[in-house]
Order: sequence, then C-alpha cells, then structure tokens
Amino acid sequence: MGRDPPSAEAGDVTALAYRNVQRCQHPVQRVNMQAGTPTGTSVAARPWLGGEAARTVIWRDGQLISAAEFAAQAECVARALPAGAEAIINLCQQRSAFLLGFAAALRAGLPTLLLPARTAAALQAVRQRWPHAVAIGEPGGTDALPSAVLNELAIGEAFAAPEGDESWPLLDGSRPALVGHTSGSTGQPQAHVKTLRALWASNAANQARLAGEVGARCNILATVPSQHMYGVEMSVLLPLLGEAAIADHQPLLPADVAAVLQRLPQPRLLVSTPLHLRALLESGLALTCEAIVSATAPMDAELARALERHTGAPLIEVYGSTETCVVATRRTAWEASWSPYPGVTLHPEPGGVRIDAPQLDAPVLLGDLVERQPDGRFRLVGRVEDLIEIAGKRASLADLTRLLLEVPGVEDAVLLQHDGIEGPGVRRLAAVVVAPTRSESELLSELRQRFDPAFLPRPLKRVDRLPRNAMGKLPRESLLALLRAR
Repeated sequence: MGRDPPSAEAGDVTALAYRNVQRCQHPVQRVNMQAGTPTGTSVAARPWLGGEAARTVIWRDGQLISAAEFAAQAECVARALPAGAEAIINLCQQRSAFLLGFAAALRAGLPTLLLPARTAAALQAVRQRWPHAVAIGEPGGTDALPSAVLNELAIGEAFAAPEGDESWPLLDGSRPALVGHTSGSTGQPQAHVKTLRALWASNAANQARLAGEVGARCNILATVPSQHMYGVEMSVLLPLLGEAAIADHQPLLPADVAAVLQRLPQPRLLVSTPLHLRALLESGLALTCEAIVSATAPMDAELARALERHTGAPLIEVYGSTETCVVATRRTAWEASWSPYPGVTLHPEPGGVRIDAPQLDAPVLLGDLVERQPDGRFRLVGRVEDLIEIAGKRASLADLTRLLLEVPGVEDAVLLQHDGIEGPGVRRLAAVVVAPTRSESELLSELRQRFDPAFLPRPLKRVDRLPRNAMGKLPRESLLALLRAR
C-alpha cells in the first residue's frame, strides 16, 4: 500500500487528525467478519484484524476501544510511517502503543522485528541485517534506545470511527509479518520469520485452548512485555486477531495487579510468569481472575496448586518457543505431561525434538529432550545443553536446580558451569542462590545430602536477588558477572 510522507520531522511517526480519518482508506479486498469468509480473494489472504467492528480491543483508563476505533487509528498511523522503511522495530512499552504500532506495520505490509534483548547492542545487531528498518517508541519513554516517536494518541477521542463497516482489509498471508530473534550459538541474532498466515494459525490454536477456560471474549491482563514471543502471542495476537480485549497496563507490584484485575469485567485472564506469580501469591492479595497462563520458566506443581487454591482459577502452562510459537499446554497443578495442540507432532531425536505444527512451513528442531507417551502426550526431561558430565558422571542442570530449590529457605537459585577449566576437561558447577535466612555453609551442607559430590557447586554465592530480565529469564553474562564480583 502507498504511504504518505511524514508530516513532521523525518523519521517521526505522527499522530494524524482523526476527524479526517475517512481519508485514510485503501482500495483493497475486504472480508466480512460477520459472515466469516473472505470474498474475492485467494486462500492465502488474511485480514489484519479479527472479530466484528463493535467488539472491544483495548481497555484503557476506563475507556473501551472498539475494533472500529482501533482500525481507524492503525490506518492513519500506517500511512504516516516513513517512506522507504523495510521493517518496524517496535520499542513501545505501553501496551496500547505497541499494539497500535504492530497493527500499523501489518496494515502497511511491513514486518515487525523483535529484538533478542532490549539493549543497544541487540538493536545494532538487528539493524545490520535490516539497515532500513525504522524503530518506533512512545513519547516520554524511559528507554535509551534511539527511535522515532509514536505520538500519544487520544484513543477514543477527536475522531469518528467508520460506521456500518463490518469488514477489514485482506492482506497477503504469505508475506512476513513478524520476525523473532534468538541469541544464536554464534552470538549473532538468529531470525525466525512468521507470515501473517502463520500468526493466524498460531492464534487460532491458542484461542481455541483458552476458550475452553474463559471463552473467546475474555479480558486479558498481562504482566509480561509485548516484545517477546510469549508476550506477542498472549497480549497482542489474541486481542488483534481473536476476540479478546487487552488491558492497557503492565503492572509489576502485587497491589497494582490486584487492582487492575478488579476493574476488568469477567471473564479475566491473567498472563504472567512463575516468578511473578509466586510474588503475587506471597502477597496474600485477592487475585480475581477466571484463568491464569504461565510461561518462560518451568512452573512448580506445588506453586500451581497453591495458585489455583488461592484464586479458584485454573492455571494453564504453555510450551513453545520463538521458533515454533505455543505448541502444547498442561494443567500443571494436576498433570506433568503436556498435550500438543491439534496438528502438532513431535519427533524426538538425539539433538532434541523436531516439531511440526500448522503455523510452520517446515519442521523445527528444538534443543528440548522429550519422552513421548502412548496417548500422544509428552514429558519434558531437560535440554540438550543442560546435560553435563563431570568426572564421568552425568546429570541435568534442570534436575540439579530443582533439587537446590527444594532446600528449605531457598527462594530462587540457578546452577551453571564455569567458563574456566579446573583441570583437564573438567568444568565445575557454580550456584547463585537467594536464601536470606541460610548461610553458604548451611546450603552446602544441605546439598551434600542431595547432590553427588562431583556436582557440588564451587562456588556457591548468596545474593539478594537474581538478575532476571523482564521475562524472568537469566542472561548468562549477568550471572558470570555476579560470580566474578567480590
């Protein structure tokens, strides 16, 4: 689609006059969402927005932002994107701003690039592969990363949404819509391209699974950022391509999470991580929701049961990756095995597991070790890189970490191998532990009762907290820096 040149300084994404929104129209094929079937198009075409025009997409400061209102904004922002852009790097941290930027990029036929980390180095590495990508961020953001400004939009005000239009433009479903990046074994970001067709297929599976718990038209509160594949699937695609609505919040403190949940209408879906959910549980505050989704780290079964008792809501753990999107779920409080989504197949191999899914153009090899069961479900037993061998003995870092976390007084912990070599081919383990009431000698005494001597961590270092990022993950470089610090 053609785009008007920016009306502000070069590179800025400008807010247009919404009272003139009718001028932001495009001669494209359309799909009637009430009828549910595309007209006059190939099966490869997909709409960039799902559901009917009157449905709610965003809950923002007490306002309900309808699909029609949201679409009108996205049309205008798409036309304001800088000419010559080959992709959009969406750095917006406000939920509605990210969603609007993502939708505008889709509408403009541009892929959104997700950074492997929110750092200047990661941004520079992605720019090397996409030299004409434009980074956008919202006004007043605290991020030091350079970006054009997506001006604050008076959502729901100063413009009239189109009336009587129950259809959305159809776009080429085979075009790249999203590019996720993983760090890669070489240190360079590895790109994983998702077409619009793939996003629709992935979202359909997530929506079908969650509809069994909260229905298709649920109201989502996500505590995870949007710039991660888990955040994209649960806080961007469900409200954009499905029929859910997203709260324009990313609360951190338990009191804020509880307050936003209380303001949302039923049914409510809380999207979070095991670390954050543990903190919410320990706060003792009421969490009024009808279902919980967790990912980014393994969920402890006892924690899952405690959360279900506290909230009265089912906790669904999802399994997936940047490469595959979500492909399986489990009710962790009551089952250890994972149930694949319809159409998903897993083939264990020596190097991990090869996964095929409706959203994938070809099977993908992940470094997870799985055990398939006769009923089609599977268990995760570790990762290829987690398998270690010391003094001729083998163990899994995941299993050892689980044993460490079972020690009374341990609130958080991680095990990793030294980079330094302490002898011919021997790499020692190190532990970084949050245990305010236990000394290092007490912890080592506990571990001697649980670990083979070959796997006792040297050193074991107590810290106030682990350097987890916004998704609850632990960058290896940060852990090594902690170990080197005196």
